[in-house]
Amino acid sequence: MNQARQCPAVLIAAPASGQGKTTVTAALARLHRNQGRKVRVFKCGPDFLDPMILERASGAPVYQLDLWMVGADESRRLLWEAAAEADLILIEGVMGLFDGTPSSADLARHFGVPVLAVIDGTAMAQTFGALALGLARYQADLPFAGVLANRVGTLRHAQLLENSLTEGLRWYGALSRDLAIELPSRHLGLVQASELNDLDARLDAAAEALGGSCEVALPPPVRFAAPTLVAAEPLLAGVRIAVAHDEAFAFTYGASLDLLRAMGAELVFFSPIHDGELPACDSLYLPGGYPELHHLALAENHGVLKGIRAHHAADKPMLAECGGMLYLLDALTDVEGVRAPLVGLLSGEAVMQKRLAALALQTVELPEGSLRGHTYHHSLTSSECQPIARGISPNGGRGAEAVYRIGRMTASYVHFYFPSNPQAVAALFAPTSA
Repeated sequence: MNQARQCPAVLIAAPASGQGKTTVTAALARLHRNQGRKVRVFKCGPDFLDPMILERASGAPVYQLDLWMVGADESRRLLWEAAAEADLILIEGVMGLFDGTPSSADLARHFGVPVLAVIDGTAMAQTFGALALGLARYQADLPFAGVLANRVGTLRHAQLLENSLTEGLRWYGALSRDLAIELPSRHLGLVQASELNDLDARLDAAAEALGGSCEVALPPPVRFAAPTLVAAEPLLAGVRIAVAHDEAFAFTYGASLDLLRAMGAELVFFSPIHDGELPACDSLYLPGGYPELHHLALAENHGVLKGIRAHHAADKPMLAECGGMLYLLDALTDVEGVRAPLVGLLSGEAVMQKRLAALALQTVELPEGSLRGHTYHHSLTSSECQPIARGISPNGGRGAEAVYRIGRMTASYVHFYFPSNPQAVAALFAPTSA
């Protein structure tokens, strides 16, 4: 019989987005890792970019936790398994601490993980203490670990912030506003870890700075109840799935790829930018990413374009999400107005926008079953194709994303979280229709 497990853990949250949660979480992970501890990091809610940074910081895979998209049972399993090997579990929250339904606070409360509040101390002194106290006391039943200041100016500034704390709130240290520590961003969030040549130097610098600002100690242990383990069915046994993975296509959930393997699939990764042809495969997965930054190079790789068209003509399964869907269109135009013709299997074109076009959780009722995920993009697409389904946001957010299907090709802006319905995912990728 499975037993409950204990491990020190905190959930890193903030009053709002843009406070530097990822930088702080990465600094904490690298700090404890450099001290010889095994650190496991999780990301609350849908996100692809932050986990790339956090994996480099911790040296271990980073998975999502979310009471809606991932579900309470699967989140419990992930935490319980991590507690067996880790000396410390860090969970990076999403948006502001109490924002959204479910929120980071809801997740912390559900699993009894105390909150470490990150507050941007820029242009702030004693008011820091008032904000910290509000976060700690706003919900009486929320476990609270303490406070960490980000983007402080001087040692004197950090001391002012620390001294403003009341009612025994614990000080977890401070990070300066040094640009050598801060992680760079672009329109969909942080720059991908693989594109930052100095990432490890930034992480080590952040860890050293944080370690020098406070007494480094582990938070109290948290008890994680044992889950009910359910083995994956071998629904994709012997199926070879080609997965696009390079600078243009890298938005994949580790849990989704794990599920494909657990169901018996063989995954072969390829680059639509650099490889000369599509590898031999039964099914094709084109995840999201940044095709708009590489659309000219994608357009010039005629070998892969031809291979994808032949794959579709042979009535083989294909799933394309967000950037993967843009790749299948007739053409893609970037924010500078530069247009490139692409695969041309999905009639229509997409044009990049300077502002966010959609951001919402999504649940989609497909013929194969219901799948959960999210949408987040800066492009607008026009197509004469009629969707077979539309997404619904569980909390009323913008969305209602179209899902297109032509033969065995399924394409949408929605990034699906495969473990939300393994049977539906298996039916999407199975060589013959389920």
